[in-house]
Amino acid sequence: MATRLVEVQKLKKWFPIKGGVFSTTVASVRAVDEVSFFIDQGETLSLVGESGSGKTTTGRTMLKLLQPTSGKIIYKGKDISKLTPNQMRPLRRNMQIMFQDPYGSLNPRMPVGDIIREPLDVHSIGTRKERQQAVATMMETVGLRPEYERRYPHEFSGGQRQRIGVARAIIINPELLVLDEPISALDVSIQSQIINLLQELQQRLNLTYLFIAHDLAVVRHMSDRVAVMYLGKIVETADNDELFDHPFHPYTQALLSAVPVPDPDVKRERIILQGDVPSPINPPSGCHFRTRCPYAMPICKEQEPAMIEVAPGHTVACHLLTRK
Repeated sequence: MATRLVEVQKLKKWFPIKGGVFSTTVASVRAVDEVSFFIDQGETLSLVGESGSGKTTTGRTMLKLLQPTSGKIIYKGKDISKLTPNQMRPLRRNMQIMFQDPYGSLNPRMPVGDIIREPLDVHSIGTRKERQQAVATMMETVGLRPEYERRYPHEFSGGQRQRIGVARAIIINPELLVLDEPISALDVSIQSQIINLLQELQQRLNLTYLFIAHDLAVVRHMSDRVAVMYLGKIVETADNDELFDHPFHPYTQALLSAVPVPDPDVKRERIILQGDVPSPINPPSGCHFRTRCPYAMPICKEQEPAMIEVAPGHTVACHLLTRK
């Protein structure tokens, strides 16, 4: 039996828009709107979707780097959504994040050894000598030479800087790691090195990943399960092979049709979505995808589709599945 590590239930994160003389709330950006999913110990759940769909906000809200508007975040059976920053502090050792920008996420005024050691200092782990040894060991683990620890971030390549980010995230032995598009800013040749490093570390340290990405070829290689997001909502969730082989939601089908096939004899029909992603300030009524869906029906405008299980572990939110 898999051990449930984290579960989010109807998670919302709305950003208020202020206006008027008294700065009252006139509208809200519905970045994350009643999102639910779970991640078991040691598995990788990938969160995919177009830019602006709410993937990064979901990951940061799950870690409480952003305070949720409503909903529950259940970590190892305990609801942490209402905990204060001081109450969250002991849990920070178990939940870390790796940011998208391998340069902007590193302090340019700190040597990389200090950057990697900082989590140990913050959580008062070990003696000074033990921390120094842990930094040297961790740098070797992620493929960096320990003698580089006095160098500064600008002296490293993009791939090396991302390795520094990996070392900083895992040096305190977390259980859950949010990977926020960790390879999107890297060259293709370097992307494969970072992906292989993350998979090796996951097996060695029994890490659990929330992998946020939009490169579906990488997602298929990396994931155990996949959740597809559109305009702040999850529209389909399934095991990795099940989702790629049998996509049900029209949005998922459109995303997968854009993935290149490394075989010149295989022809895949490209599905081109019309129009732009609607504003999260004023999303469409009913199904959020209906304004771009080639199969939209009148009910799609009137009623939001419920999640339906179409196969074991495969859920979809689409009225096409209930049409008689």
